[in-house]
Amino acid sequence: MAAAATRFRCLYAPPLQSASRVLQRPSTTTSRAFATAAPEPSATDTTPQRRTTSFKDRLNAGPSLSKFVASDTQSLTPEDALELKTAMVGPKGKQKQITRLPEWLKTPVPVGENYKKIKNDLRGLNLHTVCEEARCPNISDCWGGSEKSAATATIMLMGDTCTRGCRFCSVKTSKAPPPLDPHEPEHTAEALSRWGLGYVVLTSVDRDDLADGGAHHFAETIMKIKQKAPTMLVEALTGDYAGDLEMVKVVAQSGLDVYAHNMETVEELTPM
Repeated sequence: MAAAATRFRCLYAPPLQSASRVLQRPSTTTSRAFATAAPEPSATDTTPQRRTTSFKDRLNAGPSLSKFVASDTQSLTPEDALELKTAMVGPKGKQKQITRLPEWLKTPVPVGENYKKIKNDLRGLNLHTVCEEARCPNISDCWGGSEKSAATATIMLMGDTCTRGCRFCSVKTSKAPPPLDPHEPEHTAEALSRWGLGYVVLTSVDRDDLADGGAHHFAETIMKIKQKAPTMLVEALTGDYAGDLEMVKVVAQSGLDVYAHNMETVEELTPM
């Protein structure tokens, strides 16, 4: 059991030997005098005490969930939302009845000139996007903006194969993905300069097979984009680089506008 605890303990936690010495250290009591007596705790006060965290404080100070999901459109009644509609499909004589999805659950078929142009450029330059690889249902909203500056795209760098196998993700996984494309930074910058987007998000698969996790490849892409489109806002949604802050620094100082990272665990297990 001790070996298992050592193997899986947090990298940022103190050594077990020092932690045990802290626990065995005799406690000392220090008395202090105050000008006014502290109020006695109420016997009926059952408010649970929680450890204060800056993240929770910032989250609680933000907009409520009701404000976040509020919409100007009139909400459906429970009867309308749960109504099931049927239709007859198939050739005459062999038709069968199917149940159609409710209108609020359907997404439009991607159309529009912006959508076609972005998709053609991606295929021509051998680039990948999270929008396609993760099968995002909102791709028509992001790529099909009425104006180029209103359209957005999330470019996925370093290929379409990840070294991690998160069960909630649709991206392909492999322990030994193909090597990085050295032309990808240039191709990405060229495509984005053609589209004339106002804002672009760069993300990537995890590449634990690389010594730097792909940080220098990520930073080079950002610098190429800024050279070709200085006014474009660039957001970098990076991986964790296995906790290597030097690699985080490489990307953060590459000229980006927004640095983002998804934390998919509780705050206590995410020391960064």
